[in-house]
Amino acid sequence: MGRTFASLKYYNYRVWFFCALVANTGTWMQRVAQDWLVLAVLTEDSSFAVGLVTALQFVPMLFFMPFAGAVADRFDKRKILYCTQSLQGLLAFGLGAMVLLDAASVWHVCLFAFALGTVGAFDGPPRLVFISELVPPRSLPNAVGLNSTSFNIARLIGPALSGVLIAWVGIGWVFIINGFSFVFTLFALSIMRPSEYYRASDKAADAQQDTSDSPAQPAEKSKRPKGQVREGLKYVLARSDLRVIFIVTGVVSCLGMNFQLTSASMARVVFGLEADGYGFLGSILAIGSLTGALFAARRQTQPRVRVVVMAAFAFAIAASLNALMPTFPLYAVSLVLVGLTMLTLLTSANTAVQMSTDPRMRGRVMALYQTVMQGSTPIGALLVGWISEALSPRWGVGIGAISAFLVVAGAYIWGRRTWDVQVRYHLRSRPHFDIRGPLEHERDAAVETAQDQINREIAQSQGDKTPGDHAR
Repeated sequence: MGRTFASLKYYNYRVWFFCALVANTGTWMQRVAQDWLVLAVLTEDSSFAVGLVTALQFVPMLFFMPFAGAVADRFDKRKILYCTQSLQGLLAFGLGAMVLLDAASVWHVCLFAFALGTVGAFDGPPRLVFISELVPPRSLPNAVGLNSTSFNIARLIGPALSGVLIAWVGIGWVFIINGFSFVFTLFALSIMRPSEYYRASDKAADAQQDTSDSPAQPAEKSKRPKGQVREGLKYVLARSDLRVIFIVTGVVSCLGMNFQLTSASMARVVFGLEADGYGFLGSILAIGSLTGALFAARRQTQPRVRVVVMAAFAFAIAASLNALMPTFPLYAVSLVLVGLTMLTLLTSANTAVQMSTDPRMRGRVMALYQTVMQGSTPIGALLVGWISEALSPRWGVGIGAISAFLVVAGAYIWGRRTWDVQVRYHLRSRPHFDIRGPLEHERDAAVETAQDQINREIAQSQGDKTPGDHAR
């Protein structure tokens, strides 16, 4: 099996990968259906209403996700996922039934979005950390990349399929189909082999294989004191590298990744398209995202902070071009580059945070990371929705590009002052672009110290020689 798909050789990860692919496809179908329901059926092209629904779906993550991380560190992640995946399926069935009965209104969709966000807040951290238990530590970068690949294959299929199904059978049935898709993740959880889990020891950072008969052994339940959420926050605040990653990805996610809203507005308002056109844009975006995920799956080392910042800069350029595209074909093509840079940013940040975090803190840290990533969406969705409706959907896309440029500039200035980051250009020699940060400075200092030691030893040996030694 090639390096790109190396993690699929592990049975538990392979089962999860393919079953999650089906469920993720259903989730993307529902996202498109929900936005189109609000934009084109329940309102008269109100971008603000779509932003409101999106905001309500992500508000719970601000309040509940940090505690969900502590829960993920304390309890069996598989049992948590059993509950959250089941509840998400039931919510999909409920909203689908209301739409089919012609009983849904905007406030009903808002209510279901809030409930789905609450369940999702407790689903995200254990689902992310669960991957680290399905593969050994050395395979985690590949597993994270493949997980993004699965997510974006679903993103490629789901929106386009949703647009077709909306036209053929109606919006309500899309929600019902999504409800059935969660059966696959429940099936995956039920057939996994507990003896093949890789779990971190409380005394070591490396994961080790758990040979128990059941994943629900008492050892899996942490017996830590109260204040675990506060402990996780202190851990993040004490790590300057994590702070930079959280801020950069948080700002870009808040204002630059509201694709549900901006793509729907661009398709409906600017280009005058229907649901199938909106779904098509989602699939085009996924082409770039899938490419980025496949590149990430080939990564075998931990990404550094500079990779995250450079990916954010590339995203800013891609989003700027996307906002300026004058025709629908050019706008669609530019989404490929947006998806590629977005996934490079997200997978680099995700992998860097997971691999650099103490396994005992990983659930809480990843919960805080998701809180920053997704919890900022309510603010961004409302602001971008208002800008799209008051000014233009193009400005809704453009504000994301502007914010990305600003946060990259801020990260660079902070890095120069705090880490003595130096960026050099070499037009006539390679590499043309050279970045020197804390690791390079430490390496240079170590080399200089070693050289000084060698020089002292040489000087001392020469000083110890006598005239007779020279004569001989």
